[in-house]
Amino acid sequence: MWRRGANVNGDVANFVETEQIIQANGYVASYVQVRGSIPVLWEQVVDLTYKPKIKLFDLDETPKVVERHFQDLTERYGSIVAVDLVNQHGGEAVLGGAFANAMQKISSVNDNIYYVPFDFHRICGQVKFERLSSLYDDLRDKLVKQGYLLMMENGEVLETQKGVVRTNCIDCLDRTNVTQSLLGRKSLEVQLQKMKIIEPVDSISRFPDLDAKFKALWADHGDNVSIQYSGTSALKGDFVRFGRRTIYGLLKDGYSALARYYYNNLQDGKRQDALDLAAGHYRATRGFSFREERTPVKFLTYLPLVSAVLFASILLTTRSLRNARQDGYQVLYAILWASFTVAVTTLVRSNGRRFTSRPYLCGLN
Repeated sequence: MWRRGANVNGDVANFVETEQIIQANGYVASYVQVRGSIPVLWEQVVDLTYKPKIKLFDLDETPKVVERHFQDLTERYGSIVAVDLVNQHGGEAVLGGAFANAMQKISSVNDNIYYVPFDFHRICGQVKFERLSSLYDDLRDKLVKQGYLLMMENGEVLETQKGVVRTNCIDCLDRTNVTQSLLGRKSLEVQLQKMKIIEPVDSISRFPDLDAKFKALWADHGDNVSIQYSGTSALKGDFVRFGRRTIYGLLKDGYSALARYYYNNLQDGKRQDALDLAAGHYRATRGFSFREERTPVKFLTYLPLVSAVLFASILLTTRSLRNARQDGYQVLYAILWASFTVAVTTLVRSNGRRFTSRPYLCGLN
């Protein structure tokens, strides 16, 4: 929950293998995809007052980490198409540039690795996800070569999948799920045509019941992955579920974004410690007793209290200004309350990282 990027061994956060399986007309077909955080040594510096900032570690080591990660993938899956959905501008461009530089070196000496940068937000924006079709057009030949698994129910193998698409954004949740659902749809159409269930010119969208089931399957999949990692359903899920952006979906995305921010800052630190203990990443000694470190500033400025104090001081400042015409002393009161508001705001900004619930056991604090 508090891990992003990769470790020095090339293992990445939130690595998920998804297998889409269909059984029909005496056939069984499957299509495998993988997702995982961008395999670069970095951390996301987050607190309650600033936008997330990205900090890269050891640029000299990054190409080795990327190479280790993709060496593992090629040994397990065969050829790899790496689809990178991070923004090519702004804060994410730092990660995208480091990843792209490493991938260009690797792909130049390994024909089994193909790197495709696709600036999802710039090309698709928030509502024009149909523009993803241009990405599929670029990948079509590679996807045909990778293929899919097709076998008879008696076990006779007719075709095998010879590689996978590895898709990533930052946390591999929202953009990633939209893109993977498109690739899953295209693969399923080819499989159904091969099974002679639909005609070569047909698409899933021509069959409303099948189309609705497919969308629900991938929307539920995206929600489940997102809930495990972030505590909320996936963003952009309305496009996956309904094929278009909706007002309800946009409102739900806003709520989920705020909830993720709350969980990440005030809940996930303790959860990460619990996971590290349960997974054995932290070895407790005899007599171990874990007590979260609390500084006076952190204790006194817990988020609800800070919010209540700021709201009250702003309200009192406004009220004093309104009453200033009847009572000259109200001007003084307004100045005092305004000064108090500025002081609290300054305190929050200067101690923002102390307010967060950070992991303490494995050196992440």
